[in-house]
Amino acid sequence: MLPRDTVRLSDQQQLVRDSIRDLCDDFDANYWRSKDEIGEYPAEFVDELADHGWFGVLIPEKYGGAGMTTEETVVMMEEIAASGGGFSAAQSIHGGIYNSVPLVKYGSESLKQDLLPEIARGEVSIQAFGLTEPNAGSDSTAIETHAEIDGDEYVISGQKLWISRVDESDYIVLMARTTPRDEVDKRTRGISMFLVDLENAYDQDALKIERIDKTASNFVHSYEMWFEDLRIPADAVIGDVDNGFYQMLDGLNEERLVIAAECVGLGEAAIEAGVEYANDREVFGRPIGKNQAVQHPLAEAYARVQAAKQMVYSAANAIEDGDHDAQAIGARANMSKFLAADAAFEAADAAVQTHGGFGVAREYDVERYFREARLTRLVPITQQLVLNFIGENVLDLPRSY
Repeated sequence: MLPRDTVRLSDQQQLVRDSIRDLCDDFDANYWRSKDEIGEYPAEFVDELADHGWFGVLIPEKYGGAGMTTEETVVMMEEIAASGGGFSAAQSIHGGIYNSVPLVKYGSESLKQDLLPEIARGEVSIQAFGLTEPNAGSDSTAIETHAEIDGDEYVISGQKLWISRVDESDYIVLMARTTPRDEVDKRTRGISMFLVDLENAYDQDALKIERIDKTASNFVHSYEMWFEDLRIPADAVIGDVDNGFYQMLDGLNEERLVIAAECVGLGEAAIEAGVEYANDREVFGRPIGKNQAVQHPLAEAYARVQAAKQMVYSAANAIEDGDHDAQAIGARANMSKFLAADAAFEAADAAVQTHGGFGVAREYDVERYFREARLTRLVPITQQLVLNFIGENVLDLPRSY
């Protein structure tokens, strides 16, 4: 196994690492390759995690969860990606873990008591988060999906795009405008967060979905969604009406760090595959790994991935220590994502190059890692927007957009 223990872990983190490694050992490269090829959700893997309570990792113990933190979650998601499942394997459960956080922070007590224990036990899932729209990609405040109060109900209409895991979710956390954009003093106001029962939406014939055909993360399906006059109870609002955008941002830094950890794991998986092939493949009577043209790109990729890992884990520790302000944490989280995504891409590229022509053959997996690594430079935030954040908030340069 590639040396990956380059950061000092707490006892709790080591327990998480060992438990996840043991669980992932039951799902080999053939499993993930097959899921990617046929585009089938890895239900067996997800069910195994659910059975062991991992969907409740961030849910407080009083609601049946494990009561862990970002420090443990970065270990968990890095291990899943590094096991050979890659970024997509981590993404297959990512939403189920992080979409419960708004309920923990802002949900009513009755909602918490009703849903959180079931989520922790893996009986109910909130895998989907509905924000992105055709006319509101990176500019989230431009969403046009609207919710209008009608007695003791909200009526929701609008369109969402690139919403993942809808087919594997019982609920969706949905962002919608409750006050028109031209009626608020700041564009970030007037947005609310709702918990929508998907089965109820289908029963009302108020929701239609269409799967998007894509080439990366094939087994984590993404959808376009259309809501038309969907009626939901007024108490389905999570937190404060018109303040949902800020509530969404509240957990963004932690989630971005977990995305960065998934990138680190993906990079480690790619390098391990490249190193194994470089040791086994012989040309001109010697392993190709003896050639510096093969050896150096892998070594450089390893150094970059491990450097990004240090940044990720340091930022996670800082969040839990509480010794940095929100802007400093935001800077660390964004830089972690930027460095980890670039490191994963370079690692996957080196692994493909090491394999030569077989680099694009499904049986060696590195072409899948390459597709996924390219995706990480786009989601959940583009590298360019990260640089915008750093330029404006860290370097104190003028806002560029």
